[in-house]
Amino acid sequence: MDPIRNPYAPGAGQRPPELAGRDEQLRAFDVTLERVARGRPERSVVLTGLRGVGKTVLLNALRSAAVRAQWGTGKLEARPDQRLRRPLAAALHMAVRELGHPRPEEVEHVLGVLKSFAQREDGPRESGAAATRAGAGGRSGAAGVRTSVRDRWNPGIDAAAVPGRADSGDIEIDLVEVLTDIGGLAAERGRGVAVFIDEMQDLGADDVSALCAAAHEISQNGLPVIVVGAGLPHLPAVLSASKSYSERLFRYSRIDRLDREAADRALVTPAADEDASWSPEALAEMYAVTAGYPYFVQAYGKAVWDNAVGPEIGLDDVRVAVPEAEAELAVGFFGSRFERATPAEREYLRAMAEAGESDDDAVATAAVASVLGKKPQSLSPARDSLLKKGLIYSGERGQIAFTVPHFGRYLRSHGD
Repeated sequence: MDPIRNPYAPGAGQRPPELAGRDEQLRAFDVTLERVARGRPERSVVLTGLRGVGKTVLLNALRSAAVRAQWGTGKLEARPDQRLRRPLAAALHMAVRELGHPRPEEVEHVLGVLKSFAQREDGPRESGAAATRAGAGGRSGAAGVRTSVRDRWNPGIDAAAVPGRADSGDIEIDLVEVLTDIGGLAAERGRGVAVFIDEMQDLGADDVSALCAAAHEISQNGLPVIVVGAGLPHLPAVLSASKSYSERLFRYSRIDRLDREAADRALVTPAADEDASWSPEALAEMYAVTAGYPYFVQAYGKAVWDNAVGPEIGLDDVRVAVPEAEAELAVGFFGSRFERATPAEREYLRAMAEAGESDDDAVATAAVASVLGKKPQSLSPARDSLLKKGLIYSGERGQIAFTVPHFGRYLRSHGD
């Protein structure tokens, strides 16, 4: 079949031609947008799930829904080595620009507050004299050392900073102030503002706490601002550890693999648009090898299309293409992650695969230690490093699991 017309999209975060199995989340979000815009109380949204279940795709689809509703939107991807302030400022800048306002002077003021927020470093408030010296000469402290390029970062906001607002250096105070001003601007427009945060579990503890506190304050004040986050399955535990009220602050939605009907639709509908079809036997085999994980559905679908004669894709086409799809996944999806691990971490991952009864179930850290014949405490450095790298997660104390579906199967089939 013509590879140019191949409709399947296994790229990271790429929207598939048929976004199957997510109708419930899309409908619920439409209701959220309408309720918030009307001043009704509503919670922010958090999507959780393993790698490859389509969280980023769904996050982008929700943002598109907000844009269609004429909301102001901005998106950022959290990183463990970056504080929240600057990427959030950039996202909020985009949201204010999308929102618009008939009175430019009000927009100018809000952008000025946002600029103050963006340019302030997190930490204790500087004295006025110290701030003046740093701002006037690009120098810091009595030593007169020139600030780095990072410290002189310009957020690209075309407005004069508004001193004394959202610039205390306390991220929690500053975030409440800047979101309050932006929320007021949105309320005057009869619309809302939504901030979309991917990989939300990678936010630092202080930033998570500030985000939860600010969202709580904004919700109490009835302002039309919401946060829509996406992250790994342990994200609710991260939020709960930060603020005890987070379970009431967010509406959690677990994004999982597709059921058989949705997985079939993800394959059949794009093929029909290209005058092709799938036999029932081929669809059954595809579900058996992909287990309904959206990324795998797209990856195997692409390989099968390229190898099939068509116009109907049959069981033999699937069986011929499976080794090719698995070889590509072994390099790009599984292998690239495994290569990030040190030898000690790889040993730990293999022990997890051996200790687990199912590829996607959690295993006890004690069971991993037993496989390796070591004390659990001696394995803590490897485990903690794997957690930071996002290769495993811990949903509850003493339990760990792979963040990638079928990773255990890959490790068992690819020895040293």
